[in-house]
Amino acid sequence: MSSLPLRILGIDPGLQHTGWGMIQAHGSRREYIACGAIHPSPSLPLSERLHYLHQHVHEVIAHYRPDETALEQTFINNNAASSLKLGNARGALMLSLAIAGLAVHEYDATRIKKTLTGNGRASKEQIRHMINIVLPHTHGTHTSDAYDALAVAFTHAQWRGNL
Repeated sequence: MSSLPLRILGIDPGLQHTGWGMIQAHGSRREYIACGAIHPSPSLPLSERLHYLHQHVHEVIAHYRPDETALEQTFINNNAASSLKLGNARGALMLSLAIAGLAVHEYDATRIKKTLTGNGRASKEQIRHMINIVLPHTHGTHTSDAYDALAVAFTHAQWRGNL
């Protein structure tokens, strides 16, 4: 691993709530930088919600200047329309990252949960608890989407040498 600090942006994609989390990795140290969530209005047409996601992720990238990015992979559920809309959101987010010149690394939810807790079926509460342990100074009123995004970034920091 490089001796220089590495800024990693993790994203938990969603059309209604997209979480983002920025951490810094330096050797085996992990440091919380910031996190948040993007909430496009559900009353907006789909194209405007996708544009909203693109704009806000672009602002996060411009402000925090990540070196690498990681995105949670999505699963196909029984509702095809919901899966398609989530796919649209992922596409808008991936386009924003590509425009910024950032490669996208993807991790499935089981790997993220197992990396943090040792249990691939961990609950959101267990993820939040472990993030507060492995990334000191994270404590706050962050949304579960923001915590999930921090978990994605942390997972990438742990696995990036094995890619």
